[in-house]
Amino acid sequence: MTRTLRQSCRMIASTSALAAILATAAASPAALAAQPASDAPAPAAAAPAAAAPAASTAPTVATGTLADGAAWRTEVPAAWNGKLVLFAHGFRAGPANPAWDSGFAPTASALVARGYAVASSSYATTGWALGTAAQDQLGTLAAFHDRFGTASRVIAVGRSMGGLVTSMMAEIPDSGIDGAVSTCGLVGGGVSLNNYQLDAAYAAAELLLPGQNVRLTGFTTQAEATETIAALKAALQQATTSAEGRGRLALVAALLNTPTELDGVDADNPEALAAAQAKLVLDTLPTVIERRHTIVNAAGGDSGWTAGVDYSKVLQSSAQRQLVEYMYAKGGLSLNGDLSTLTANAHIEPSNQGLQWMLKTSTPIGELQVPLLATHTTVDLLAPVEYQEEYAETVHQAGKNSLFRQAFVNRAGHCNFTVAENIAAIDAMDQRLQTGNWGSVATAANLQRAATSLKLDGANFVEFRPDEFINDRTWTPAH
Repeated sequence: MTRTLRQSCRMIASTSALAAILATAAASPAALAAQPASDAPAPAAAAPAAAAPAASTAPTVATGTLADGAAWRTEVPAAWNGKLVLFAHGFRAGPANPAWDSGFAPTASALVARGYAVASSSYATTGWALGTAAQDQLGTLAAFHDRFGTASRVIAVGRSMGGLVTSMMAEIPDSGIDGAVSTCGLVGGGVSLNNYQLDAAYAAAELLLPGQNVRLTGFTTQAEATETIAALKAALQQATTSAEGRGRLALVAALLNTPTELDGVDADNPEALAAAQAKLVLDTLPTVIERRHTIVNAAGGDSGWTAGVDYSKVLQSSAQRQLVEYMYAKGGLSLNGDLSTLTANAHIEPSNQGLQWMLKTSTPIGELQVPLLATHTTVDLLAPVEYQEEYAETVHQAGKNSLFRQAFVNRAGHCNFTVAENIAAIDAMDQRLQTGNWGSVATAANLQRAATSLKLDGANFVEFRPDEFINDRTWTPAH
């Protein structure tokens, strides 16, 4: 998708507009209990007065609610260094929607111990909350400043969907943040998210359930997706039992950007690798279909499409193409024939309303206003590391490379970072803001040294270059 098209569709509320949102925001500090005062009168004699109790070293906690219903919470250490980490949480199915994120809590505690204040918020809604998430974060920032005074430095940090929120915030002029750290972020954007998942589901339905007209888009409730999930699960499971099915599963896995560097799996053994990928597809594809309705409802329509896609070209750019070719040959199938079938029968069109909403709210254009460090694990099922290749390309097209760095952790799992790795990334951004240049602060070697020196829970930063994200495309209504 071209940056120009994405940019033309973007409408992000300015920070000045947030003043109205915050006008009724309630700051209700939940400070720790005050030191007890003595009820007894002071002795009349010249006996020495009792020593005053020592001041509490526990952090001050404050909470509140924004006008749109989003809740916020802050922790400020007694010896605050003046710096604030503003945290954006990831996808929540609901109904629980707390201001404080349990997954980030260990990192938050470590930050507070190091002198940082930490603020976080829920969003006005659960699910795909990009309609208000950036504004809720900036609203939380304004509430913090109102309660504690202006922070000397604000570093926005987000994980998963919150990593996308943070990247979007980094593109807002005069937002009030000074730098950003996006971790395991969906930084390829919401449109690409819908399309790469749809490509895999479409290939599975078309090739494993031919002629059955399986519904793949437009779900508005989880229940509507139940029949599709059941049909695809059964078809994927059945496919593992034959050489032909395993070949087609390899194609589905490639379209889903399924990882190939897997613990305990010999990457040089294509059949073992394909079998491991098949298990991951069976686990992952139903999950993402189950969640699709939350994005559709938020956007007012489904932004995904297959119409006009040449699946031969899509696979041609995939690093997994040779694995797919090998598995097709083992199954005695025609890969070109299946790719032609997929291309010929690709008729799904996007909802115009849904697509435009996603482009406006959920798709970075790379126009960074502040420095941003993006971190990612090398094996991630829910936010493929290939997203980072796409995001780097977007930032490069916008001419903002000087503000951008990426770092990778050699580990499997979505957002599976240690506290030490998170702290090292945040400290690196703090140094970047302090010095005004990156230097070597965000290199894998420097981040590894910094994280290890914390003597917390270990680190595994590595040099890494993600493969091509193959599912990026631009919708042209002529299709």
